[in-house]
Amino acid sequence: MQLHFQATPWDLYACFAYTFALLPIFFGLGLGGLVAILLVFLLPGYVTVAAIYPVHGELGWGERFAFSLVLSLVVIPLLGLVLNVIGIGIRFVPAVLATTSYVTFVGILGYERRMRVPVERRLAGRLNLALPLGEEYSLLEKTITVTLAVSVVVAAGILAYIAAAPKPGERFTEFYILGPGGNASGYPTALNVSQNGSVIIGIANHEAATVNYTVRVDLVGVRIVYNATSGFNETVEVNRTTWSTFNIILADGQNWTQPYAFRIDAAGLWKVQFFLFKDGAFAYVYRRAQFYVRVT
Repeated sequence: MQLHFQATPWDLYACFAYTFALLPIFFGLGLGGLVAILLVFLLPGYVTVAAIYPVHGELGWGERFAFSLVLSLVVIPLLGLVLNVIGIGIRFVPAVLATTSYVTFVGILGYERRMRVPVERRLAGRLNLALPLGEEYSLLEKTITVTLAVSVVVAAGILAYIAAAPKPGERFTEFYILGPGGNASGYPTALNVSQNGSVIIGIANHEAATVNYTVRVDLVGVRIVYNATSGFNETVEVNRTTWSTFNIILADGQNWTQPYAFRIDAAGLWKVQFFLFKDGAFAYVYRRAQFYVRVT
């Protein structure tokens, strides 16, 4: 079986059909990946070359495909730059529509230029789809051909599945303590006895699920001792008091902040610790934060 075109620009028709067939796949099914490779890496350059060189023999097919790949790698970034300049930004929907529009309009220009060329001089192509399975081929040649064909189909299927399958993102929780001004500075690290201090506790859920959080706040009395073995000063816990516990339920993507006020009624060096527990698993501290306060 052979595919041939010259009088009718079936190659440009195929470009248009492929481009518009992708739109329901992108926007209806939410898929992309492997099926969009040609749209990004070949079609923008191919229609550009078709518009510039509509006459058969101006370029060999190897050069035509090479120029198509190179021009595609030039056109796609330029489209992204235009989207940025006009304030739309490089986002999925605008990028797909911009690429589709480019392939359509430049492809129409290529169609118009080619149709003005006499039929016998128009770009022509021929693709032989016949497999070497006739009697003139040996059993070994037939076996190798069939094996290679099956391998290509299986590999393409595996790649398509990998590209289309949803990939789980990283799941985590942000747990942080801010100073009273809402910045990661200005913590009340030096207070007088019974002087009020305050911080802001923050949680951001990126766990892809609703989570029941528990926050516990401890006041830890510490003293600094010299470790003769290591040759460094170390902090040693003297006592510990649990100040507060409270629960927060957050859906995925939700943030929560709350001011936390405290005061310490005894002089010394103190450590204020904040523990975060997840879904009632109190045996395991999921996140922690702390700072030291010198009380005089």
